[in-house]
Amino acid sequence: MSDTAATPQTAAPDAAAPRRNGGDLAVETLHALGARTVFGIPGQHALGLFDALSRSPLEFVSNRVENNAAFAADGYARATGEVGVLFLSTGPGALTSLAGLQEAYATGVPLVVIASQIPLSGLGARRKGMLHQLDDQKASAQNVTKTQHTVHHASGIPSAIQDAWAEAVTVPQGPVWVEIPQDVLLGGVEVPRVQDALAVPYDHPPRAELVDESVRWLRDAERVAIVAGGGVRRSGEAAQESLREVAELLQAPVVCSPGGNTAFPWEHPLSLGGWVEDRHVTDLLEDAEVLLVVGSALGEVTSNYFTLEPRGRLIQIDAEPRVLETNHPTLGVRADAGQALAALVDALRADETARPAERPWHGRTSADVVAEVNAKVTARLDAQDLGRERRLMADIRAAVPTDMQTFWDMTIAAYWGWNCWDAQEGEFHSAQGAGGLGYGFPAAFGASVGLASAGRDARVLAVAGDGSAMYSIAELAAARQHDADVTWLIVDDGGYGILREYMEGTFGQATATELARPDFAALAESFGVPAETVEVEQVGEALARALAGSGPNVVVVRTLLRMWAPSHLEEAVPVDDAGLDPAETTRPEGPTA
Repeated sequence: MSDTAATPQTAAPDAAAPRRNGGDLAVETLHALGARTVFGIPGQHALGLFDALSRSPLEFVSNRVENNAAFAADGYARATGEVGVLFLSTGPGALTSLAGLQEAYATGVPLVVIASQIPLSGLGARRKGMLHQLDDQKASAQNVTKTQHTVHHASGIPSAIQDAWAEAVTVPQGPVWVEIPQDVLLGGVEVPRVQDALAVPYDHPPRAELVDESVRWLRDAERVAIVAGGGVRRSGEAAQESLREVAELLQAPVVCSPGGNTAFPWEHPLSLGGWVEDRHVTDLLEDAEVLLVVGSALGEVTSNYFTLEPRGRLIQIDAEPRVLETNHPTLGVRADAGQALAALVDALRADETARPAERPWHGRTSADVVAEVNAKVTARLDAQDLGRERRLMADIRAAVPTDMQTFWDMTIAAYWGWNCWDAQEGEFHSAQGAGGLGYGFPAAFGASVGLASAGRDARVLAVAGDGSAMYSIAELAAARQHDADVTWLIVDDGGYGILREYMEGTFGQATATELARPDFAALAESFGVPAETVEVEQVGEALARALAGSGPNVVVVRTLLRMWAPSHLEEAVPVDDAGLDPAETTRPEGPTA
């Protein structure tokens, strides 16, 4: 039904016209705030929401599993820069979404989650036989969302959703939970149609004295290094330009965390790429007199699994106050990464002594030190039996257009990607925030839907292992139904590959890691999705064909991948099991593999 038909009229009401209800207030508010797309699955207590969708310009994307719907809304938000919107039913539906919401919460992805609830009369009670009832549904979401709200009256729906939207886009961004009881959604309303809504994020600039103190530390240090995290990337191009200027003013080497991929150009002479898991890079960070960490918690992966022990001073800038000084003593600056970097640029420009032409790093230029570390990273990989892995990553990179967005599940290929994937003009997305399985394909699906609705090139790539693929295989039906331009690369090694490697390395054998799995290509085709299975040497050609196609498609490669060994476990240069000298193996430029 058109917007005009749903607009209140001054004439006598038409008895045949649908009655507006609380669900209408919810979808009208979302549309007024700028939402274009909603992900989810209908449910008994949420029927008022879905009835209202029939009178709304919002596009509904029908997922198959609530957890995957949360991943899809996450992918939509990451790819478009907009707020993802998720509709959930009560009880089992709401609970099933929580692992997906944990990833959005850990990674700072803005979502507005509208969950239904049992009728008002049952809230706070324990009625026997009330379908889907939880003792406290909102409490279930408390660990994986920024804030949680329950709406008790229809007139409060617009304000609650507007407030939730503002909270979702305020740094640190994240999902916000709003639950609305069944009878509030279904009840008729006299509230006028929502025509406009405004949700402005709260501002988080750095405090002036902390900027001044940071500049004093940076001015007096000869060796400064920078860790660029996801906060820089989420702050946009202006923040990334400020980071580049800070690095050049200080002649500071820069390494990007997995979440910070693209925050700093990899071809820059001060770039250490993304090799946060390499000991040579860790050594350089430890040797800095001042380590500037922007938009990163210095968590498990970025700290090289908590082996990073800075010997100098540490300045940490983050919008999330709970991460400051959590892992190391720091000068903690609670601020939006972009605003803090802009303030540092202004202060460093104003202080001539803080930006000498060159800062010697033990008598060498910073660029020379970076080049040496990058060469050591490459040499270490050359000394290991990794020809197959390096060729696969190089072939994927060569097949993917420079501006394409990619989504990576928790698989060995993604662990390689965290360190060696140069996103170039595209974007790299992975589930490293919470580390749950099943992220890659539904997130890529949501991203493709969002890009298409924005009139942008919608082709995206998802990468998963066979174990994680089984978590999201049902979404092939959703991708087919919505004709999403998603190419899914499934690396089938017969089990949970990274867990197999961890267990074999720790205990000498793996337990419960091997899996019976389907013929993925045949299964995809049963959904009406084109698919092919190829050898590892054929991945590049197969991906090029798939990425040139339309709608969803699948490429399966059966191969066993390995991780690189830590520096202290390096071995003599072997001939790899593909029969190649690692020094002759094709690899992306720079320190990547």
